[in-house]
Amino acid sequence: MIMSGPRTNLEQWHCFLAVVDEGSYARAAEVLHKSQSAVTYTIQKMEEQLGVKVFAIQGRKSELTEVGQMLYRRGRGLIDEALRLEKSAKSVAAGWEPQLRIVSDTLFPSEIMLNCLADLSESCPDTRMEYVETVLSGAEEALLERRCDVAITGIVPPGFLGDHLMRVTFVAVAHRDHALHQLGRELDYHDLRPFRQLVVRDSGVRRQRDSGWLEATQRLTVSRMDMSIKAVVRGLGFAWLPEPSIRRELASGELTPLPMVEGGARYADLFLILPDRDLAGAATLRCEQLIKAAAQQV
Repeated sequence: MIMSGPRTNLEQWHCFLAVVDEGSYARAAEVLHKSQSAVTYTIQKMEEQLGVKVFAIQGRKSELTEVGQMLYRRGRGLIDEALRLEKSAKSVAAGWEPQLRIVSDTLFPSEIMLNCLADLSESCPDTRMEYVETVLSGAEEALLERRCDVAITGIVPPGFLGDHLMRVTFVAVAHRDHALHQLGRELDYHDLRPFRQLVVRDSGVRRQRDSGWLEATQRLTVSRMDMSIKAVVRGLGFAWLPEPSIRRELASGELTPLPMVEGGARYADLFLILPDRDLAGAATLRCEQLIKAAAQQV
């Protein structure tokens, strides 16, 4: 059985989207480097082939019909998929992707990531690499908005699958001279309330989340984990901090775990996600391999 091909083509859909996005045939013609008459003919031919009207005249303007609105949404997905396929073909032809974007929760140890980036730099020297650290929902947003090729996140959004990388332990700590250590006994949450808690701000903008106990009377919010650690070392408050990031301070006694009755340790899991594995290039897959291998050594 011979399957019939589509009656329309990608150029027509691209033209249709341009008219909608630019708001007029004239502006679409400028963007597409075509004459306005050519754009008009393309849309009319598309309507004829589909048997529907995508635009209707309202006064002096052409407005999308209800069918046109539906076709615009579907057409956007069609063009995006075509662009992704072209990108994949170029990556395969080139061997390595021209650009690799990695987004990682700040909980992933920076030394491990630097080792991975160093290895990648040797393996694919012509690939431009971008590494962005995020907090809480930042990596989740990058995935949803397709702004990354590799993501390390504690939140696996719907529609994505992630491989578990590691579990990070958070320890409730304060400077050794902090007033909480002077109480000389086990502490509960009532003891913490009068003192300042250090909190790291969510780097996401869609649905900012708070994490950890937040009932302290005073709170100091910072944008980076290293700033939170420095603030606790300076005695500005207490915090639950990732144990891998404060091993030196714990070993020196500069920071001391709070003797909590309960909740002195908390845990966060990190996952590795490729947003589009089917289209992942050699550099992306090599990056995934390096990160997984390095995380097993932690």
